Amino acid sequence: MVARPLRSHQSGVEREADLRRLRDLLRSAILRDAFADGLLPTEAELMASYGATRATVRETLAVLRREGLIDRRQGVGTHVVVKAVMTQLVEAHGVEPPSQESLLNRRLRPQVLDRSMIPLPALAADRLGVPAGTPCLRLEYVSLFGDEPHGMATNYVLNPEAERMRDKPFVHDWYNLLNEAGIGYEESEFVCGCSPADAATAARLGIAEGSPLITMEQVIRDATGRPFNLAYIHVRGDRFLFVSNAARRHTPPAAR
Repeated sequence: MVARPLRSHQSGVEREADLRRLRDLLRSAILRDAFADGLLPTEAELMASYGATRATVRETLAVLRREGLIDRRQGVGTHVVVKAVMTQLVEAHGVEPPSQESLLNRRLRPQVLDRSMIPLPALAADRLGVPAGTPCLRLEYVSLFGDEPHGMATNYVLNPEAERMRDKPFVHDWYNLLNEAGIGYEESEFVCGCSPADAATAARLGIAEGSPLITMEQVIRDATGRPFNLAYIHVRGDRFLFVSNAARRHTPPAAR
């Protein structure tokens, strides 16, 4: 069924809106592995399904190709070339055990870039509520799934947790390291945003400079509410999907 009549004459604003909407729909389907065998519909099928012009379909596919999500070959068709992983946000916080399929269930491995004791920078000290120059462990690493980089993180850890972690083998994910070091934690806070990858980060993550990254600033607190870890995390948006679920709580009507 045609979603709406094709329009042969569109304003620039209308065309950009159509392109954005189709890109959003296809990008979501691609990352959710919604296409059988990774094969996208033909241009004609996309035009009919979404009521889009051929020019809009072709430009949308060109955008997705530049993002590295698809590849197009004459006589073969348009194929998905990425495999994203969905992770529950509550697992990313580390406050609930990961599911069997989660990347945070010993499926990642770190490539450590820096592991050193340093004076805590002033801006990080403000976030952790301690004086600038306080000794801390700076632990920076790239998270690998197989041989493919999915994200990069820089952590600033205060003592006594830093002393426990400094020489502890770092084998899997961050929360596994905390557990192996015997470090308890009760609260995790994320401030999420996005940013274009700078040249150095892009090189580490195997993406083009300027590619969009999910950025997260995380603070982890112990049982007393004391913040002991500040992290700056950059995640590939074409490899990680964070899932957050919430439901309304219905209060029973008061008895009369």
